[in-house]
Amino acid sequence: MPFTVVRMNMVAPHEPPEPLSARYRAAVKMAAYADAHGVDTVQTEEHHGTGNGWLPSPFAFAGAVFGATSRIAVTVSAIIGPLYDPLRLAEDIAVLDLISGGRLVTVAGIGYRPEEYEQAGVEWGRRGKLQDLLLETLLKAWTGEPFTYGGRTVRVTPRPFTQPHPMLLVGGSSKAAARRAARLGLPFFPSAHLPELAAYYREQLAAHGTEGWTMMPAESTPLLHLSEDPDRAWALYGEHFLHEARMYASWQSKDIRSAVRSTAATVGELRAEGVYRIVTPGECAALGAESLVLHPLCGGMPLEEGWRSLRLFTDDVLPRLHG
Repeated sequence: MPFTVVRMNMVAPHEPPEPLSARYRAAVKMAAYADAHGVDTVQTEEHHGTGNGWLPSPFAFAGAVFGATSRIAVTVSAIIGPLYDPLRLAEDIAVLDLISGGRLVTVAGIGYRPEEYEQAGVEWGRRGKLQDLLLETLLKAWTGEPFTYGGRTVRVTPRPFTQPHPMLLVGGSSKAAARRAARLGLPFFPSAHLPELAAYYREQLAAHGTEGWTMMPAESTPLLHLSEDPDRAWALYGEHFLHEARMYASWQSKDIRSAVRSTAATVGELRAEGVYRIVTPGECAALGAESLVLHPLCGGMPLEEGWRSLRLFTDDVLPRLHG
């Protein structure tokens, strides 16, 4: 049985506040529907100042999802760690962990867009040191015991539900990220299928005498949309996928490695590439993938089409996978 994901990044180019509000409320209802039908996790992410509504506040969104669900996890993949105040983040994650009964998964990366650092007033050149400080502070804070921070004694309460601490992974595609995870004994989340980096992480675990594990994307991890008629869906909705693919690609330098990487300039090229796929329920069930990532609201997808995709996934694909 593959691991099942519903991705929600709330991208909606040129959408004014009233329909955008409807989109957010629909996303929470979709999460509740996915929860009731056995999907494993809602996955969301963080970007700032994009101009197309890319979700900037993943923990607020996670809280809304937890309030509407009882079982499904929320994976925030990933936060831009150095942009956060460490003590406040420790409190926010602890509260969400308590509300959800341990269903929050946080992947902490350092990002790759200097303009997000500029907007937040954070020095791009200090991002590595700030990430170290963040992770070290979170682990101390969640003990509930007093500790020294910034030359003063502080204590963070309440203690989280999950012990010894809420699920926290270190994300990235660099050796520095792997070393950071191993030094702290935290799981490692490579941003792409990078077996050589996973091997380096294991070497670093041994060198530091710590324990950990890797959660790595498969070599091919397409973003899926479900339709009984893929040709028609590509014709009607292909521009939504292309919008997201082109914006995401515009942020990626040659040094950035991501499981979602497109070079397409047209809908036809995007379809041929296979990073985004529109498939029938039967084709989806036959993919044989380690994980299935549904993206029902991709690029400002009309809500009714997003619902059709989600219902085909939960009502047609999942029963086939369960046998």
